[in-house]
Amino acid sequence: MTEPKVFGIGLNKTGTSSLHRALELLGYDSLHWGGTEAHERILRAIDDRKPMLAYLDPEPDAITDVIAVTYYFYLADLTYPGSKFILTQRDLDEWLDSRRRHVERNQRAKESGDYDGAFLTVDLDTWAEEYRRHEAVVQTYFAGRPADLLAFRPADGEWEPLCEFLGRPVPAVPFPWENRDRAGKPAGHVAAQ
Repeated sequence: MTEPKVFGIGLNKTGTSSLHRALELLGYDSLHWGGTEAHERILRAIDDRKPMLAYLDPEPDAITDVIAVTYYFYLADLTYPGSKFILTQRDLDEWLDSRRRHVERNQRAKESGDYDGAFLTVDLDTWAEEYRRHEAVVQTYFAGRPADLLAFRPADGEWEPLCEFLGRPVPAVPFPWENRDRAGKPAGHVAAQ
C-alpha cells in the first residue's frame, strides 16, 4: 500500500505557490509545477495504469499546480487511499486578472525566444467557466467527505485551517506569500479599505 499524499488540486494562479511553500514548512517533500516533464510523467503513469506519481523521482509527499493531478484528482484518490486534497481558491475576478497577466508575460517571453509553452491565449469567459466547473466537480466528488477535502484560500494568510486539516502544528512563522505583484502585496491579497 502506498503512503497517503497531499494533493493541491486548485487551478494555477489560485495560491498554489503559497500552498507549496506552506507544505514545505510543514515538513512535506512537495513538488510544485515541475514543468512539462512532471505533467508528462504523470500522464504516462496513468496510461501505464500505475500510481500517478510512480515516474517522479523522488516521489513527492505533496504536489501542487500540476495540471494532470488537478484534473485527474479522482485517480489520485483511488490510487493513494487516505490522502488529503486541497482545493485552493481565489476571488474569480482577481484570478482572471492574474491569469491574464501570466499569459501576457508568456507572450512577451515567446516574442523574445524565452518561452516555448502553449499558455499563450487570453480567454476570460472560458477561464471563468473552467474555474466554476472545476470547483463544482471537486466539491461534488468530495461531498460528504470533509476529512478528505479542504477548500482553502491561501490569500487569507491563515495557517489554522490547513494545519488542522493535515494534523500538523501551526508554525511560528507567518503564512507564506509567494508571487507578490508589482506593488509588493501578495497576489490575490485584498488590502484593508
